Amino acid sequence: MTSKHHAQEDVFTSDRFQRSVKRRRGAERRLKVFGGTAIAVATGLLLILFVSISAQGYTAFTQTQLSVPIDLRAEELRVAAPELDAALRNVNFRKLVREGLESRLGAAEDRRGRREMMALLTPSAGYFIQQQVRANPDWIGTVRDVWLPASDDIDIIKKGFAPRDVPEEQRLITDRQLAWVERMEAGGFMEGRFNSMFFFGNDSREPEIAGIFGAAVGSILMLMVTLVVSLPLGVAAAVYLEEFAPKNWWTEFIDVNIRNLAAVPSIVFGLLALAVFIRLFGIPRSTPLAGGLALSLLTLPTIIIAARAAIAAVPPSLREGALELGASKLQTVTQVVLPSAMPGILTGTIISMAEALGETAPLLMIGMVAFMVDTPAGILDPAAPLPVQIYTWSTSPERAFAEKTAAAIMVLLVLLVFMNSLAIYLRNRFQHKW
Repeated sequence: MTSKHHAQEDVFTSDRFQRSVKRRRGAERRLKVFGGTAIAVATGLLLILFVSISAQGYTAFTQTQLSVPIDLRAEELRVAAPELDAALRNVNFRKLVREGLESRLGAAEDRRGRREMMALLTPSAGYFIQQQVRANPDWIGTVRDVWLPASDDIDIIKKGFAPRDVPEEQRLITDRQLAWVERMEAGGFMEGRFNSMFFFGNDSREPEIAGIFGAAVGSILMLMVTLVVSLPLGVAAAVYLEEFAPKNWWTEFIDVNIRNLAAVPSIVFGLLALAVFIRLFGIPRSTPLAGGLALSLLTLPTIIIAARAAIAAVPPSLREGALELGASKLQTVTQVVLPSAMPGILTGTIISMAEALGETAPLLMIGMVAFMVDTPAGILDPAAPLPVQIYTWSTSPERAFAEKTAAAIMVLLVLLVFMNSLAIYLRNRFQHKW
């Protein structure tokens, strides 16, 4: 016994054993250093991404606006309320805007001067006034100081993205326009104000009035279709494969292919949706229905995998207890297994929806790149989802669309962070400790 004890002591105190322990501990330390370095680098790159996007996009949340007096005492506006819409169509609101600018800046000497003066404002200034009068009929018969969006060139000059103190041929605006801008600034008639149109307006060719509301509604409708289609199918497939399907080569083949589908590039699902949903079944292009069905193909494998993992994590004792109490297999699954697995299923579903929210490639394949100025009212109305609108803005040559692109990316990132945070909360809130 003593000799055996001494032999064990010799093994644990030998130089060879000590060198082995030292190597293992050194390898563990190196692994921790490499892991910490990788996390630090990834976090740093992520922060650089957020900072660079925020630095470029936060200015889009304000818009340069000019205060213009609008005379609404025209005789054609003095009509009864039921006839107001017809009367508004006959009023030259662009002329009212021009007269208001001239009252601020003085009358222009020639036609070119009038064009340059009107170029201080967005080309849609007249339409903007028309909409304001329609929403506020009590304005009729009065003179109102209305804040109107400046043109994109004026907005860029005001925000400092383009220089002022350069020769006229190198500047976005003329000397006369620059003098008007400085005069409006000195009088307090030009300032940067909260850009509500960015959040509540729709897409436009004019960057100063372009917004994301229509695209956000299109994305919501599209995600609703995706959720309605993929969640029931995904959970049903997971329940069958995990609880009812026999364990043989066929189910193994299905399982391998589901996992392979989760790694297929998203554009392939766009091609499949184009061939099946649009060309075969005739679903209208550029609609939330077509986009939602395309994204359901993308999210279905992820939901099946997450649901199977959640179902497999339910302890067998719960199933056995339910069966021993006389419950059928179906009752056990629907009343015991699924409620217990629901936190994991919801987590996987929300993450897959967040993935679908940021997808662009499959939507491009089914034609969801059309220019849409109207908010979609249903799943069969044309729509351009938020990621596609971001892609469209990023390809526009106007400098003002660059900040709108970055701001829209910020909104999309906030939505993605919210959805992932919700998934983590649901997992921690309802997860069972077995």
